[in-house]
Amino acid sequence: MTQTADSGIDELRTTIEGVVVGPQDAAYDDARRVWNAAIDRRPALVAQCVNVADVQAAVLFGVRNGLEISIRGGAHSMSGAAVVDDGLMIDVRAMNQITVDPEAKRALVGGGALLSELDAATAEYGLAAPAGMISHTGVAGLTLGGGMGYLTRKFGLSLDNVLSVQIVTADGRVLRAAADENPELYWAVRGGGGNFGVVTEFEFQLHEVAPIVQYGLLWWDLDQGADVLRFARDLVPTLPRDVTIIIGALNAPPAPFVPAEHHLKPGYALVVVGFDAEKFEQIVGQVRTALPPTVEFTTPMPFTEVQKSIDEPNAWGHFCYDKGTYIEDLTDEAIEVITDHVARKVSPLSNTLFYRLDGAYSEIGDDDTAFGGGRSPRYAVFVVAISPDAEGLPTERDWVRAFWDELQPHTLGNGSYINAMAEFDADRVKASYGVQKYARLQEIKTAYDPDNVFHRNMNIKPL
Repeated sequence: MTQTADSGIDELRTTIEGVVVGPQDAAYDDARRVWNAAIDRRPALVAQCVNVADVQAAVLFGVRNGLEISIRGGAHSMSGAAVVDDGLMIDVRAMNQITVDPEAKRALVGGGALLSELDAATAEYGLAAPAGMISHTGVAGLTLGGGMGYLTRKFGLSLDNVLSVQIVTADGRVLRAAADENPELYWAVRGGGGNFGVVTEFEFQLHEVAPIVQYGLLWWDLDQGADVLRFARDLVPTLPRDVTIIIGALNAPPAPFVPAEHHLKPGYALVVVGFDAEKFEQIVGQVRTALPPTVEFTTPMPFTEVQKSIDEPNAWGHFCYDKGTYIEDLTDEAIEVITDHVARKVSPLSNTLFYRLDGAYSEIGDDDTAFGGGRSPRYAVFVVAISPDAEGLPTERDWVRAFWDELQPHTLGNGSYINAMAEFDADRVKASYGVQKYARLQEIKTAYDPDNVFHRNMNIKPL
């Protein structure tokens, strides 16, 4: 810890209403811990902010004292962007208030809220905001980079549904960014990640989603992988918007509905979520007839529980690494790469997921937001290493890298979804946005953060 940070703890404690935690405090290890156990960093101090004024004071303190700054919301970033060695972590977890206006179908959401909190608050009114699929993810990090999940095909990305944000910039200003106020900043925060400041509040457009939806998990043995992927290639692009399918290469869960002999066996799955019961049954029946699954489980389920259905295998405390990319289609050549590499993984928790992006996702113009990668129909591919212990991570990480490398000739380019990067890779960030969009982001970065204070992210360098 630097002398500046050491002496600054007392100064910051007298400045903010929240708690300031240092290495000598009992709460320090909990304060610095993040979701990915492979990340073990030691900040000089942690400012646990409770309001916007606290965030302002913390940002100005960090800048004035030359401290590297990181921002903690849900702390779910695979890269561990929330925590920094020897610097200042600004923790906004306590700023998790959510106010829903059911008549206007809007929600004001604090920058520290989790998806589970957003889902619960909106479900009371039969509403939802498009979000991710792991409920202990933070709203802010997910939304600023994109936000993909079961509602993407119906209502777009999380960022497509942001009407405004409140943001604290590097010079301590509190700004509102919306279509009618600071419009360039509004454009940039919808896809540009945490590059432009600390977002302390989001205003979301909400949508009607019935409290109970239809859920299905259809699973096949490993040797049926090519058949499953070829079948999905034909089926998934034809789906009505009221049915979403996530394609997965994953081990069968040790759940009561799975026969014991299949528990934790590697294989392939279609996770089917239906917002219309009749259409859901039609699609599941079509799958059942064409390619009878080894395991089939379907049930009505509260949407809030669907949102938690993969929380356990993605729990805090695992050692993780991932890489993502986009493919236009599941070609025979891509399927050959996929089935080859899926069979090589070791950890039963590691997985590969394919999110279909079309419908509402593709109705947003490429340049309407800063989101990188393009809006044409495609699959977002996530190759995810999850090991229960540190010893197993190197093998799984090597598996991810080899898989990703061999898949590249079949992708839409070297870029990827910026929320699916475990490493700060400048070339991939640029490739993900493209030349023109990255240049526009650089101009906005220069206007709002010319000294690159907020660089613990998939960084956009100021000019």
